[in-house]
Amino acid sequence: MKILIVSDTHRKDENLKQVIARSGPLDMLIHLGDAEGSEHMIATWVNEGCDLEMILGNNDFFSCLDREKDIMIGRYRTLLTHGHYYNVSVGAEYLAEEARARGFDIAMYGHTHRPFYEVSRKPGDKDLIVLNPGSLSYPRQEGRKGSYMIMELSEGGRPRFRTYYLD
Repeated sequence: MKILIVSDTHRKDENLKQVIARSGPLDMLIHLGDAEGSEHMIATWVNEGCDLEMILGNNDFFSCLDREKDIMIGRYRTLLTHGHYYNVSVGAEYLAEEARARGFDIAMYGHTHRPFYEVSRKPGDKDLIVLNPGSLSYPRQEGRKGSYMIMELSEGGRPRFRTYYLD
């Protein structure tokens, strides 16, 4: 299973179209908010059979998307959120704490425009993967290259994540 994870495209859609074309075919595309109206067009850019999961960002003023979602990816219970309700601008600790308390295996967020990947370990508890693909349109990390992630599930169901940067 191949999943494209993006966030914070802010209607600057050429980069997203390019990444979809380069990464396809896809089994799923996850957009973690701030599509700013492009959410209605994304379905026309992906291959047939690609599932779309999109959530509301803080700049999606006129969107009817859900604020967050609880989805299954293989055997992994996954939280999709933009992150602004969890104060991710100052760190992912509160989001990780909340995701762990609610029984998630993976928590995905956007909002900061910076890629992030961490396996959060707590003694006596299962590991929690917390990630942010960064922004395809307005990156804020050093080097300022647009970023996204690909998640692949192997035949055994183990997830593998990789961060990619635009040239």
